[in-house]
Amino acid sequence: MIKMKKISETFDMRVFTDTGEYFGDLEESIITSNKIYGWRVRASKNSYLAKILGAAKGVVIPHSFIKAIGDIMIISKNAIPTQEEGEN
Repeated sequence: MIKMKKISETFDMRVFTDTGEYFGDLEESIITSNKIYGWRVRASKNSYLAKILGAAKGVVIPHSFIKAIGDIMIISKNAIPTQEEGEN
């Protein structure tokens, strides 16, 4: 059975990758044409996102990378921004 969740219930939800890493906290949803376009994830202290972004505040994850939403949100590992070789 599919369980429905209100978007307002997702704010400040913890976001994890499908490999189990804490990614950040959900800040807001981006809706266009009555569909969810993406999710803005805040780089929280001690999160994987904070480690790879440095001073940036967060990223927008397209909705297609979301695997599950329940008590937490699980995103595909493919959604993780990567550092190019030579960047630090």
